[in-house]
Amino acid sequence: MMTPTMEALVWLGPRKMELRREPVPTPEPGEVIVAVAVVGICGSELSGYLGQNSLRKPPLIMGHEAAGWIAFDSNATLSDGSPARAGVRVTFNPLLTCGVCDRCRAGKSNLCRNRQLISAHRPGAFATYVAVPARLCVPLPDHVSLTLGSLTEPLACSVRAVAHTGAPKRLAILGAGPIGLLCLVAARAAGIEYILVTDVSDRRLAVARAWGATATVNARHNVLNAVQAFAPGGADAVIDAVGLTVTRDQAVRAVTPGGRVVFIGLHEEESMLPANYIVRQEISVTGSFTYSDNDFARALALLAEGHVSLDGDWLEERPLATGPAAFEELLAGATHAAKIVLRVA
Repeated sequence: MMTPTMEALVWLGPRKMELRREPVPTPEPGEVIVAVAVVGICGSELSGYLGQNSLRKPPLIMGHEAAGWIAFDSNATLSDGSPARAGVRVTFNPLLTCGVCDRCRAGKSNLCRNRQLISAHRPGAFATYVAVPARLCVPLPDHVSLTLGSLTEPLACSVRAVAHTGAPKRLAILGAGPIGLLCLVAARAAGIEYILVTDVSDRRLAVARAWGATATVNARHNVLNAVQAFAPGGADAVIDAVGLTVTRDQAVRAVTPGGRVVFIGLHEEESMLPANYIVRQEISVTGSFTYSDNDFARALALLAEGHVSLDGDWLEERPLATGPAAFEELLAGATHAAKIVLRVA
């Protein structure tokens, strides 16, 4: 009997990705096969595509911001305890944790010592099908589209990053890419009233203003002066949603003494930071990685409540086969949209 195959985008090395026929995954006990409808391109996958992400090794099927439906009936149960029946529309939490290490037992499962990520340690969703533990599959409300559902994962990351800021009065978000924009959504939903957003793209800044940013500034100008004008003495908290050395340095220097900086951007693996300045100003620097189950649930609730709109041109859907070109365009800054979602089915 011939092994069934599917279409998949396979990353083969720096700047090399091909659409290939790959075997359909076989589910392990407790897993289901999700038929992928849409899958977003994450910024961490852009660095992976360049060979600059330490978690990803070729050959690999990336893709973890996805939504689709259960492909086959299963005896397993989904995250809400409902049966995994064919046709149920789901998104999924791509973070696998062990549940028994000290971090898991301490309620910090996102820091699990044995964590694995679908699209890094396991094949991801840039494919017709992906195998996922059933307990990580989250049914979508009927009124939430599959495209909107695929934004649950990046919004969950943003929910966590905003929680790390400690409810500031004035927040600066460096970067108006998808994560920066979704941090804006999460911050407004959390009741943060004054929010400055920076980016090098006027188009993305226009989206930020439409989504409720108090002020925006093109980062090709003097970001620190703009922050001082927005919040004399410095912002109470700053989120770096880019992850470049320059933005990490800006974040540290833009926050008020005693304020908090949250690093969520992963563009560069290492950066030099002004350590003595951080010490003398008692700046708290916090990393933000993925999310808890509660963050993921909160993200889906925000989507269901209408906090993110697909109107406008901030998000673009393209066929899966155009993935390699989309990666190159995103890296070149040549896309009109801030977010590209690949349509599989």
